[in-house]
Amino acid sequence: MLRKVSRDGCGYSVVELYDVRHVLAVAVPRGGGSLEVQAHDALRTIEAVHAEEGTRGSIVHQAVFIPTPELVPQCREIIRDFYGDEQPATSYVVQPPCDGKLLAVEAMGVGRGMGEVRIERFGDQAVRVTHNALSWLHCANVTPRDDVTGVYNQTISAMSRMRGVLAKRGIGFDRVIRMWNYLGSIVEDEGGVQRYKELNRARTAFFEGVHFLRGCQAGLPSSAEVYPAATGIGMQGTGLMLGCIALAMDDRPDVVAMPLENPNQTAAFHYGARYSPKSPKFARAMALSCGAFATIFVSGTASILGAETVHPGDAEAQTRQTLDNIEALISERNLRQHGLPGLGARLEDLGMIRVYVKRQDDYETARAVCRARLGDLPMVFAIADVCRPDLLVEIEGMAFSRRK
Repeated sequence: MLRKVSRDGCGYSVVELYDVRHVLAVAVPRGGGSLEVQAHDALRTIEAVHAEEGTRGSIVHQAVFIPTPELVPQCREIIRDFYGDEQPATSYVVQPPCDGKLLAVEAMGVGRGMGEVRIERFGDQAVRVTHNALSWLHCANVTPRDDVTGVYNQTISAMSRMRGVLAKRGIGFDRVIRMWNYLGSIVEDEGGVQRYKELNRARTAFFEGVHFLRGCQAGLPSSAEVYPAATGIGMQGTGLMLGCIALAMDDRPDVVAMPLENPNQTAAFHYGARYSPKSPKFARAMALSCGAFATIFVSGTASILGAETVHPGDAEAQTRQTLDNIEALISERNLRQHGLPGLGARLEDLGMIRVYVKRQDDYETARAVCRARLGDLPMVFAIADVCRPDLLVEIEGMAFSRRK
């Protein structure tokens, strides 16, 4: 079901899921040179992977990590020229790649297998993929209106724009299963309030009255709080950018979208006011099951037990704890407790991860821990502020499981 390959400059996973081949790839330039030279090296590497796997032209969602905001326009032009009419939904994330390159690329492809796959592209902000009576909308690079200031208002503006992008393609905002919130200067203050706390305040206000994935959680009481899996992470500058994956499954009553909480962590939406006056509204993960298969979208995860940071100042211990938290989150024991027996996963069932490191000096330490625990898994390492000053590492990813 899951095959992983690592070679010079690229790591990728191939997942045969729902009779469809999924290819998850990470590429970094193998040499130096200009942004254009490095970008073409990484993009051609990913292109070669898809040609080899028989999924050419199938990239639907892409994140490009770059060190400064000034490089975004040039990077976008390079990528648009490279893909032409086959633009993926692409986010330009201003987080310096840890290895010192001018960019790193993470790409998700959905290619033809035994089942029929239809890909509809709407520029580099939205791509719809339809297969097996499931319609996925990948949405990227959503920013607030230029005339809006302040994190709270910018978040409301960007989420409103995202809702509009989804609505234009016939999908409600309540169908969002995975979100990314990239916020510049995330731990800095704005008007005496931390910027991340303002994002949480806006997220709480915007989500009010939204019943996420209603009817898709077998066994959950109607009063249960349901939110998408999400990452809230820093980036360079002071901007805000959102991305998401939404899923329409009206003709598939057998599909279950189950939010997962970690048995060793307090639910983020139950955090006390000392962490944020309005708690972060996200699930620790979202498990999407269909028959014998499950895809688990793992939210940004850090070295937290209960609601407290553990191992402050120790990047190695924080990385180990973060992986322990992910291991518990996706475990068979936890999936069974959430009503999905037989669909638990292990760390070896991860298909790809991103590792956000606060300090460049901790990169090699975090990388060594991840390689020791995860082997040749495709990984992106980028420099980014985590939402608490005492957190040094955050990890997100995707895991896949099959009922035995």
